[in-house]
Amino acid sequence: MAKLFFGMNVSLDGYIDHEAFAPGRLLFRHWIESGRRLTGSIYGRRLYEVMRYWDEDHSEWDADEHDFALAWRRQPKWVVSRSLKSVGPNATLVSDDIEAVLRGLKDKLAGEIQIGGSGLAASLTDTGLIDEYRLYFRPVVLGRGKPFFAGPRPPLRLVANDLIGEDAIRLTYVPA
Repeated sequence: MAKLFFGMNVSLDGYIDHEAFAPGRLLFRHWIESGRRLTGSIYGRRLYEVMRYWDEDHSEWDADEHDFALAWRRQPKWVVSRSLKSVGPNATLVSDDIEAVLRGLKDKLAGEIQIGGSGLAASLTDTGLIDEYRLYFRPVVLGRGKPFFAGPRPPLRLVANDLIGEDAIRLTYVPA
């Protein structure tokens, strides 16, 4: 049975923003290695559209960016959207019976599947599908934006804390 987790970089005041702050080199390497080990990823439409950037090589990329792109391209992706009509390479569109499809993935696959997008995570919280929440706190205060917990916060129990990279603290929680 696969483990579904929601994990993202988050500001000290609880917001996520892929453009407001970028990971340092060591944290980026952590994301590369993490991506290599994933069984797959489940994305909401908005984050998937941001991540499509990694579908094609860019001449200005360094070696780490190429490594990240390869890890991202290799893994299967399921994109939850009712508005998209198609998705890119190695991706499957999920627009109906979302909970049943994701439960099926969890039951038939092994390893870890990452959930990408706070809106998607919020909609999945009440289903009991999310096994773990991983908050990668960065020393940034945004003051506004998209919150990590886009809906009511589920009751959680802290199970781990780790220093990741130069300046990120990962807090790992499971549903209480």
